[in-house]
Amino acid sequence: MNINVCAATALAVVFLVSSASAMPPDEARAWRDDLRFMATQMERTHKNLYHTISREEFAAMVKALDAKIPSLERHEAIVEMARIVAAAGDGHTNIYPTRDPKIAFHTLPVAFTFFGDGLYIRAAHESERPLVGAKVVRIGDSDVSHAYEAVETMIGHENEHGAHYWAQYLLAMPEVLHALRITGTINDVPLTLATTRGEEHVVLHPFAPVEIMSGDTATLFNRRDGRIDARGLSDPLWLRRTGDAFHFEHVGSLLYVQINKVGDKPDETLAHFAQRLHDEISTTKPEKVAIDLRLNRGGDGQLITPVIRSLIQSEGIDRKGRLFAIIGPATFSAAQMFADALEKYTSVTFVGEPTGSKGNAYGDSRTIILPNSGITVRVAIYYWQDWHPLDKRYATLPGIPAPLTFNDYVNNIDPALQAIEQDQ
Repeated sequence: MNINVCAATALAVVFLVSSASAMPPDEARAWRDDLRFMATQMERTHKNLYHTISREEFAAMVKALDAKIPSLERHEAIVEMARIVAAAGDGHTNIYPTRDPKIAFHTLPVAFTFFGDGLYIRAAHESERPLVGAKVVRIGDSDVSHAYEAVETMIGHENEHGAHYWAQYLLAMPEVLHALRITGTINDVPLTLATTRGEEHVVLHPFAPVEIMSGDTATLFNRRDGRIDARGLSDPLWLRRTGDAFHFEHVGSLLYVQINKVGDKPDETLAHFAQRLHDEISTTKPEKVAIDLRLNRGGDGQLITPVIRSLIQSEGIDRKGRLFAIIGPATFSAAQMFADALEKYTSVTFVGEPTGSKGNAYGDSRTIILPNSGITVRVAIYYWQDWHPLDKRYATLPGIPAPLTFNDYVNNIDPALQAIEQDQ
């Protein structure tokens, strides 16, 4: 069945159709200048641009794209440049449409999310309500695994969990799907879905501009106006205060501490919060403490120490079976450093899913603004070594695995918190 789109979306589709052509010579020259500028500045700015890709391989990618640009459309040039940047091989070196309005890509009227056994339509615009909860089998001519492998090439990442985090956004961008030849056009995105009604085939269309997001807190599960979410109208504890940088509350004999970014609030520093946390543990003597870092994308790693100190000084809590940290694929950057410090200095037990980063990694992005397009390229400028130099782990792994399934999500079940409460 074909999916109807609103009048505004139809106009956007007409624009996309009318503008789809190879570049005029002046535009091609501008993009080729941007490409050369990008390559030069990446080499100058990155701490070690060739830690994963060789100098010769990088130069060959740049040369190949330079020759191809005149035959490309704008969105194809951007995706190809993103693939070159991602080839650096770290999570802080990237071009991401979700962080740069200059890219101006679009998204479908559905939100994709990876859960344990596959990719689901977790939320959809009201006009596509029947699609909520469907499992995605194919996108265009590709099954989900091959579509993921294609978009992974334009994601700066340290491990597959970090790549999955961004892929669920990119798989809903028609420009990305077309540039990677997952679909035949920008305007039509065919999907094959497994639903409670059986297998269905739908065609979706560009719906709205890509949402520009902050980098410090994961907003994937946030509710959006006009969208229907598979979890209904209620929220589990870990999704009730996603806009709050840090807070704690008691859940029976457990003290639940959520830290959504490594940063200060306008009205409270993280150091002050750490003291309040210490005092709360001392006064109320909870049986267990859970530090939730699932939505934490980073911030300022220098602010971690007071929180770690407050936990170490809470002698009744800093022991196995009493102190836990919840981690997941969105746990990244300074949040990874937080997990590293917990592992090194406390008796923490990790619960949940592997982190989207690792302890020895390049970080602290600096921006390069391309002179003609104005697009932002981010590159890592430091190397952080929180783990032993010979530690080859690809992520911080949970001692108690508790993956979030789609069924858990729909029923507002938090398997991580449930596992902590049941741990003896």
